[in-house]
Amino acid sequence: MLHPLDLHFRGHTETIAAFLLETMEGPVLFETGPHSTYPRLVEALAEKGYRPEDLSDVFLTHIHLDHAGAAWALAEAGATIHVHPKGAVHLHDPVRLWESAERIYGEEMEELWGNMESIPKEQIVQVDHEAQYRIGGKVVTAWHTPGHAVHHIAWQIGNELIAGDVAGVKIGNGPVVPPCPPPDIQLEDWQRSIELLRNLGLARLWLTHFGMVRDVAAHLDELEGRLRRYADWIYPHYREQTPIDALTPLFQEMAEEDLRAHGVEAEGLIQYENANPAWMSVAGLLRYWRKKEN
Repeated sequence: MLHPLDLHFRGHTETIAAFLLETMEGPVLFETGPHSTYPRLVEALAEKGYRPEDLSDVFLTHIHLDHAGAAWALAEAGATIHVHPKGAVHLHDPVRLWESAERIYGEEMEELWGNMESIPKEQIVQVDHEAQYRIGGKVVTAWHTPGHAVHHIAWQIGNELIAGDVAGVKIGNGPVVPPCPPPDIQLEDWQRSIELLRNLGLARLWLTHFGMVRDVAAHLDELEGRLRRYADWIYPHYREQTPIDALTPLFQEMAEEDLRAHGVEAEGLIQYENANPAWMSVAGLLRYWRKKEN
């Protein structure tokens, strides 16, 4: 049985999840959240009757800190960490990953993300596309799904999918929006990944940000449409070389108006911003257009 665990990121519910899968051989975990929410993860596991030491395997969708920042702590507790080959090196030697985030978040690093330590190589499994793992009667299939990140994997269990960020961000009854942080945003790859998901015969998506989606086809159509609209909105500003400091508030205003038009207000706006800061999509989409046209 699959259980979403709400990690209460920055004190807000329905922002970042991990997913606990119970099997006949014991529990495994998908996603870890950031290290800053590790105490809440431990608490959420305890509510289901488990300790970190009970987890044999942890499956990561990708190595961004909101999805994988606590992986090292679970490795210390004994878990084997499964990750895309392009992300593995950064879990063993996280210096570049951490420094890259530090350039973006500065003094907020500890509050947002906690800490990050090295995971021993022998506890890291590099996962190939379409790799399958049989655990306690469950079959877990890995799908390489680039677009949001080159090191992204979506994990299928039966007709359900732990989607990470490839299926976007959707809080409550709000719209699905594409998280587009630098440096890896690639629209064509993302569209191919969405098409892959369409063809898996899925009944449910599980979103790290946040929760379960039943109408998979409509969700993916909406995501692809908004991804294209976001990129098209940025493009003329890229061509006109609008300074990013001037462009960012314009994009934030557009994104917030879009959320409000779909009934998102108050707490919902905070949840969306914590899960998917609009300002990061400006940098990511500008970088996409620069790489595409140069």
